[in-house]
Amino acid sequence: MLTIKSEGEVEIEVRRSRFVCALARVSDDAQAQAFLARRRALHAFARHNCSAWIAGGQEKAHDDGEPSGTAGAPMLQVLRRRELTETVAVVTRYFGGVMLGAGGLIRAYGSAVTEAVDAVGVVELRPMLVLTVDVDHAHAGRLENDLRGLGHEVRDIRYGAEVAIDVCVPEPDRDRFVARLTDLTGGRAGARETGRTFVEVDASPHTS
Repeated sequence: MLTIKSEGEVEIEVRRSRFVCALARVSDDAQAQAFLARRRALHAFARHNCSAWIAGGQEKAHDDGEPSGTAGAPMLQVLRRRELTETVAVVTRYFGGVMLGAGGLIRAYGSAVTEAVDAVGVVELRPMLVLTVDVDHAHAGRLENDLRGLGHEVRDIRYGAEVAIDVCVPEPDRDRFVARLTDLTGGRAGARETGRTFVEVDASPHTS
């Protein structure tokens, strides 16, 4: 699952019209609507605040007064083409006095979103199991270092009668992780599933 790395804003100019694209991560329709409302309030004097989002299993696109299909649809198409989810795009247009025509509007709105996505970057949200490893205090420090050295994300460490270390593990790797844990600790540590989460991995294209 792909989404934008962070919120961001990019402005482009097309024949004296300004197109300001703002992106945000959202998890559902209500959050997308709230972000749109904030952008409308921020740019209350703009002629158009067009929007598109894919979030919570829903897709929406709004032309906000532009000719039908010339704003929201090309914006949504960019999100689809980049395979993004949990993402809202709002493009504010300040009219520059030159009519762009339907084709010009489609290109301008699509370009604004494309440039904004390129600017903020993309991450892959990889589903992970959260496994809690219980180990005695004497071996906790070394085990933590071993886990980090093997590339596992250590989410949290809690100290009580034993030390509880929360580790993110891809679901297909669970059995392999448990076997490796046994080898590392000589069977002194056990692992139990305590949750599920996502880990962000940079998925932006890199150029050399």
